[in-house]
Amino acid sequence: MIVQIHDILQFMTNIDAINQKILRILEREGRLPNLELAERVGLSPSACLRRVQEMERTGIIRGYRAVVAPEARGGGFLAYVTVGLSVHTKASQEAFERAVARAPEVRECHNVTGVFEYILRVEARDLAHYKHFHTEVLGTLPQVSAITSYIVMESTKDERA
Repeated sequence: MIVQIHDILQFMTNIDAINQKILRILEREGRLPNLELAERVGLSPSACLRRVQEMERTGIIRGYRAVVAPEARGGGFLAYVTVGLSVHTKASQEAFERAVARAPEVRECHNVTGVFEYILRVEARDLAHYKHFHTEVLGTLPQVSAITSYIVMESTKDERA
């Protein structure tokens, strides 16, 4: 089902304290049974389920997923990478986005404002694997003019999981 932006905006204006609580709980515990969720937010199971289904239908809740340890995918080395483009055109951006979409090391790609155009979250096995990605993937893209790497030494807070 295609959700219209109008539906999302209209529903967002109706997010009350109970829906906010539902969303906070589901962000942390997406597999929580409806019965337990209803109990925590003080609703009947049927009322709670209706609210969740409406938030799913309107696109407020976009999906559920498993958060997999990077080590299980052969990773464990994490870097945030800023990328500047040499040409600031739509075609250049689209070509860059297509290229990073094909790179399994790139777990997130964000187009941002500021000094550079993109921030990437890159996972690799180790420094040697990251160096190969940096040199042989990013470094060969004709659109790229600047690459700055920020190696993650420790993550004290990560609410994606």
